[in-house]
Amino acid sequence: MLTEGFEQRLKEEAARLGFLACGICDADAIDPLAGERLRDWLAQGHHGDMGWMADRADQRASPTALWPEAQSVIMLAMSYAPAQDPMTLAPARDRGRISVYAQGRDYHDVVKKALKALARWMVDEGAGALKVFVDTAPVMEKPLAAAAGLGWQGKHSNVLSRELGNWFFLGSIYTSARLKADEPERDHCGSCTACQTACPTDAFPAPYRVDARRCISYLTIEHKGPIPEEFRAAIGNHIYGCDDCLAACPWNKFADAAHAHHQFLGRAELAAPSLADLLALDDAAFREIFSGSPIKRIGRGRMVRNAAIAAGNSNDPALIPPLAALLDDEDEVVRDAARWALERLGAVAAVA
Repeated sequence: MLTEGFEQRLKEEAARLGFLACGICDADAIDPLAGERLRDWLAQGHHGDMGWMADRADQRASPTALWPEAQSVIMLAMSYAPAQDPMTLAPARDRGRISVYAQGRDYHDVVKKALKALARWMVDEGAGALKVFVDTAPVMEKPLAAAAGLGWQGKHSNVLSRELGNWFFLGSIYTSARLKADEPERDHCGSCTACQTACPTDAFPAPYRVDARRCISYLTIEHKGPIPEEFRAAIGNHIYGCDDCLAACPWNKFADAAHAHHQFLGRAELAAPSLADLLALDDAAFREIFSGSPIKRIGRGRMVRNAAIAAGNSNDPALIPPLAALLDDEDEVVRDAARWALERLGAVAAVA
């Protein structure tokens, strides 16, 4: 049996565990139109190769479809706000750009550990049955976060906060207990289109909608095959993910890097890695460098593919020898990227 003031104590405990925001909504708080928009998005193929998005779409559209016992949902935000603008590295064409969120510890591990600690506290307080989720289950975190008052889903489709900008991870706890819900947050994007115009590959067919097949984050992380040639030049020196639409958001002026969780502080070797070094990676070196990072899951082949595309955009002849060495790589996708890069650098003889 929960005692008076449980919700306030819950938020205080969440703050102690490293969460900068905590909100509560009813399990049925998601707008039914969110499920319809998801199904329409899938029907148009905007999810690309991410079949797991379609496999459990009905469960994703409703917490109670995933877990019928759910009465309330607790949404939590943990900051990874960067100390400097990620766009400052755009001109450094001999260096690769890694998305800010992936430069520190794997957020799945960090956020889930804190969620489990909070769940244990809740059980001790008599909060009933619980389930915790971090990005790996069919949960619509963004609409739930808006319903719980953490922020609103911006035109770039990510959640925005007037206090945190858009640099934060989301975690959720489903509970069988009925908790007092917070007021939902309304949209504050107004007429701003900064995120839309910042996208190098024009991945936004409309505000609030992303075509993953054109998104650099999808192309460099989720997409397994050759990156379509129409997007290769626009990728620039992105080698894992893309922060361009996030970095463009004016609300980030309120995001304080001092509030970022210490485990998300970027590792020095991932801040601006040398493309030449990345092109020379073998499997063992890849696993060693990216141990404990979410980058590890894409494997050496996709990372070297991405680095080769970035090298092709570098206009740096010093990268021709390491690219030429990849023409005999065992991975066909790597060979294809190396050939394209060499041709773009004018090294036709090396390709021949």
